[in-house]
Amino acid sequence: MRLSKGIFVTGTDTGVGKTIVAAALARLLRMKGLNVGVMKPVTSGCRDENGALVSDDALLLCQAAGIPYCADVAPYCLREPVVPAEAAKAEGVRIDLSHIKEAYDRLAASYDYVIVEGAGGLMVPLSGGLLIADLARELGLPLLVVARPGLGTINHTVLTCFAAQQMGLEVAGVIVNGMPENPGLAESSAPHHIGSLCGAAVLGIWPQLNDVNEMEIVDELAGWLEGQAETDIVLRELGV
Repeated sequence: MRLSKGIFVTGTDTGVGKTIVAAALARLLRMKGLNVGVMKPVTSGCRDENGALVSDDALLLCQAAGIPYCADVAPYCLREPVVPAEAAKAEGVRIDLSHIKEAYDRLAASYDYVIVEGAGGLMVPLSGGLLIADLARELGLPLLVVARPGLGTINHTVLTCFAAQQMGLEVAGVIVNGMPENPGLAESSAPHHIGSLCGAAVLGIWPQLNDVNEMEIVDELAGWLEGQAETDIVLRELGV
């Protein structure tokens, strides 16, 4: 049961493009006139800016949505580029799901729709046996799973969706991100098998873009999405 208007973006692995997908969706919703909020609850590998740790992922999400960066958008910023449980331990920080939920509730009260981006995949440890999957469940949000094309992605995606379903999480759909212009057999066949096996619809096959600037990629993807005939159907599946 969906408890609020939003989506939790997770991945089949790190580096699959969760932030770009989340930011492009935020940009698209803003282009369509929605007051869209964003959130990156936990970020490892943050940089130091004037004595404070800053999440570049959260900054990109805010830029895409056209909203200010604030503590509620990025409640936990951790220095070490490792799993959050270890990064938090190194800094003497305890990741508290209720603290994240309070920040999310404030965002949900202020925006029409909130896009939350997780860290890595569902089984990434946060604290004391708690996983990213537990955070998604705490927020009461359905999942948008971001997968890569190529060899191995069928296994990763089916396992992710199976684990989500076993933990009582709704999977709204899958985005296959970064499809090359001239895909090989592994890339071109993967979306069909994912859609057949993972128990959730493939909501999009997004192209691989090679712009250096991430915001340029986000803008290009949002413009591309706006021109796709099926985009409105996809947004409805995401509860927009």
